[in-house]
Amino acid sequence: MAARAAEAVWVEKYRPTSLRDMVGQDAVVPLLRSYAEKRSMPHLLFAGPPGTGKTTAALALARDLFGGEWRQNFLELNASDERGIDTVRTTIKQYARTAPMGTVGFKILFLDEADNLTSEAQASLRRLMERYSGSCRFILSCNYSSRLIDPIQSRCAVFRFRNYAPEAVRSQLERIASAEGKTVTPDALETIVAASAGDLRRATNLLQLAATHAEHVTAETVKEYATVPLRREVEAMLTAALQGNFLDARRRLYALFTDRGTSGEEILRSIHGYLPDIPDSVLPPRAKVRLIEFLGEVDFRLAQGASDRIQLEAVLAHLAAGPAAGG
Repeated sequence: MAARAAEAVWVEKYRPTSLRDMVGQDAVVPLLRSYAEKRSMPHLLFAGPPGTGKTTAALALARDLFGGEWRQNFLELNASDERGIDTVRTTIKQYARTAPMGTVGFKILFLDEADNLTSEAQASLRRLMERYSGSCRFILSCNYSSRLIDPIQSRCAVFRFRNYAPEAVRSQLERIASAEGKTVTPDALETIVAASAGDLRRATNLLQLAATHAEHVTAETVKEYATVPLRREVEAMLTAALQGNFLDARRRLYALFTDRGTSGEEILRSIHGYLPDIPDSVLPPRAKVRLIEFLGEVDFRLAQGASDRIQLEAVLAHLAAGPAAGG
């Protein structure tokens, strides 16, 4: 048993089992705790970036509501795997129509990544939410609530999950490192916090990956295994582009793709996060506004399946051409 626990994925091993144990999300957790105390809740919609505690909150709420019977009254489905109308009409309907166990009076169906459901499946889900609300409460989780139809959103209490503050991420990492008996330097913690960008799941996975290969985790160890661009690398790439050195900037971009294995979306987010820190003398405010608009177009193209390299090269070319480019 102890050996299996030691080999566990830290994200699951240190996932809070009660809402009282959740860190961060101070605007969300108190309201969920009140639902658990009153043993009553509406349909819920959890919206926010990955790694911000949406699934953890749903599981903790179920445990606080049902106690030892939570597994008999909780069903988790992932809409990315089962996104069609057949899943809604069979699996979800069959679960929603059966009576709950225990004294709470309803069960919970947690549908993760609900924004991946087809429009036809969403319409069918809306009818089920309406018809079986007496015996089943739905918790829908998504990254983009705008992808859900309005009738579903209007039937739910909406909770917005924010990226974790650096202090909250750092505190959780220190607690995990202490529990695992690992020594982590302050620089290593800061590197993980910067690389995770408020995603606690990513931060925990990165800490475990680095700690697996070294008892003493340093910033260099973290950089070796980080799969997201670090601020210093993005800064060097943008500096080269702003100086008109497109070839050097492109070389640094390719290094992020090949050496780090970073995705285009992650690089784009890092560029967006670094923009406010670029001095106005280097990139005037009006040029920043135009660039942000251009980044929005690139983000849309990436979401539609465009080439990461071509789109990010276009961003660097836009910068290398000068502040007046792309007006």
